Amino acid sequence: MQCNIAVKVVDYLDPSDRQALIDMLDMYARDPMGGGEPLTADTRLRLCDDLSRVTGAISWLAFKDGKPVGLLNALPGYSTFKARPLINVHDIAVDPAYRGQGIGQALLTAMEGHARALGCCKVTLEVLSGNTQAQRSYERFGFEQYSLSALTGQALFMQKWL
Repeated sequence: MQCNIAVKVVDYLDPSDRQALIDMLDMYARDPMGGGEPLTADTRLRLCDDLSRVTGAISWLAFKDGKPVGLLNALPGYSTFKARPLINVHDIAVDPAYRGQGIGQALLTAMEGHARALGCCKVTLEVLSGNTQAQRSYERFGFEQYSLSALTGQALFMQKWL
């Protein structure tokens, strides 16, 4: 159900958009699925300015009855196998009080429209294995586990902090 949901592209230089983005991301960061820790003061201070300088970075805010209730941050990538751009959903967050109301789907729809307009070959994202609610939402939207073939298995997301 998507009634009264409005989605807009974030203007990283607009004070009200900046505050809404930081508030939504901080809400997500404090959630166990976001790590359970608030954003640092340094991150809160620098994030929107930094995003404004990342070529192709784009964020959307979802509003319900004028209140920010969802956020999607996406960053560009490139598929060497397809020689085409791709979009990576870096963060997607919905206020817990508004989950199950189509907000995540509305954000994903806005992002997919943007990706198609750019001629992207795919959209990627990562999700924690224990976040089954988000996995179901992504599957409803058409995402699936990445695999080249049954012989090679599914891709694993790995990291190394520097």
